[in-house]
Formats: sequence, structure tokens, C-alpha cells
Amino acid sequence: MLSVLTVVAQAEGEAAGAGFGGLLGVVVAVVVIAGMWKLFTKAGKPGWAAIVPIYNTIVLLQIAGKPWWWILGLVIPVVNIVVAVLALHSLSKRFGHGVGFTLGLIFLAPVFVLILGFGDSQYRAPALSPG
Repeated sequence: MLSVLTVVAQAEGEAAGAGFGGLLGVVVAVVVIAGMWKLFTKAGKPGWAAIVPIYNTIVLLQIAGKPWWWILGLVIPVVNIVVAVLALHSLSKRFGHGVGFTLGLIFLAPVFVLILGFGDSQYRAPALSPG
């Protein structure tokens, strides 16, 4: 009987822990969406695009100056890592940052997206080619 009570108490504790983890995940998601929304508007794109799956990746690629079809590279194993790093580096450069900021976007994306969105970084649109 004691072992059953112990198992029940452990299960309740794990459920409570999962609840906090779930809540933390929702909070992080909302914060990242807010940062992406602001980042998109800084780049002259609609902020609502940050909440539309797949389309937000296409818009992010546009902001980074990459063609929309790069999204196909994101579904191919190993290639997706290369495409993501190149796209994040281009995004970093478009906001006037370098390799260090790219590493931040790779390893601490929620924090660095907030820095891009709410910080002093300015979007630098590509120069228009003559013709």
C-alpha cells in the first residue's frame, strides 16, 4: 500500500513539473513571437507573418536576402544545418552584425531574436541593382 501511495505522489509531482515546463514553453514561445513580430516590422514585412507556420520561415528568408526555395533545403537532413546557418548569418549581416551575433542566433535564438526585434539594430535592405 505504501508503495502505491509513493507512486501516486511521484506521478502528481511529475505532472505538476510538466505543467510548469509547459507554462514555461508557452511563455518562451510568446516572447519569441513578439520578437519575431517586431523583427518583421523593422524589415518592412507584416508582423502577423511571425505567427503563420512555414510562411514565417519564407519571410525570414526574404529578410535575410535568400530565395524562397531555400525552405526546401530546410527539410533535407544535414543540408538543413548548412542552410539554417547561412540564412542566420545573412540575417545577422542584414541587421549590421557579424559572426558572433550569428552564433548567438544559432545557440540562443530566443534571446538574440529579442535583441534584433527590440534592440537598436536597424535593417539594412539590399541595394537596388541598376536597370
